[in-house]
Amino acid sequence: MPHITSNGITLHYTDTGGEGRPVVLIHGWPLSGRSWADQEGALVDAGYRAIAYDRRGFGDSDKPESGYDYDTLAADLAGLLDGLDLSDVTLVGFSMGGGEVARYLGTYGDERVHSAVLAAAVPPYLLKTDDNPDGGLGDGDVQGMIDGVTTDREGFLEQFTTGFYSVDGAVVVDDQQFQEALALEAQAVDAGLAGCIAAFGRTDFRADLAKIAVPTLVIHGDSDATVPFEVSGKRSAEAIEGSTLVVVKDAPHGLNVSHKVEFNTALLEFLAR
Repeated sequence: MPHITSNGITLHYTDTGGEGRPVVLIHGWPLSGRSWADQEGALVDAGYRAIAYDRRGFGDSDKPESGYDYDTLAADLAGLLDGLDLSDVTLVGFSMGGGEVARYLGTYGDERVHSAVLAAAVPPYLLKTDDNPDGGLGDGDVQGMIDGVTTDREGFLEQFTTGFYSVDGAVVVDDQQFQEALALEAQAVDAGLAGCIAAFGRTDFRADLAKIAVPTLVIHGDSDATVPFEVSGKRSAEAIEGSTLVVVKDAPHGLNVSHKVEFNTALLEFLAR
């Protein structure tokens, strides 16, 4: 399995290869690059080169005790793109991974980037503040998640994953899919779990979104209880000029698994434009 040194750490990644336009897949919290399994095959079949990597602290990548802020995570992504010398890339960020897409474009620009996808993603800003009253989380909510994963990791992750794949309180994936997610989460280091909660819960991406000039797809489930559409997807689509919005009916947060057909169709239609 290939690894690359990026920003001083080693990142594990998968690469389907080929001559197709590269699509870089950035996973959500608390999963790994393997969570994109239902997309990789569809991308290859459509002629694209799919590259998925494990964020620092997750999967098979290095697991340092620090560096779980978005400036560092975007630098990790930049190192991957530079190290593999990728150009004309579509960046696809799911949930927390959408923050890396936004911060990368806001910081490094779009010289290497063809287009972007924010999938059930955390931008523009989850934290409720005086100038962001439409955020979805109070600071106490963020700290509560940190405390939960710190004091009862296994119990918290099982509860979180239940909500991740639920609509109106009912889990909409099968038990194998649910257990596969828990297995991916088990690989994460404690510091990464807690540090990333602070990052996605408290980072303001509004200035980053204002700088995005490449074609952008925002795809979100209308029944997402983890990162509600009204808090994130709707606002991101409004903030990015010319963006394309796809709302998937009856889809939870983990819609790339639960509603993979609808997700892949929207993704491939966007890529083909």
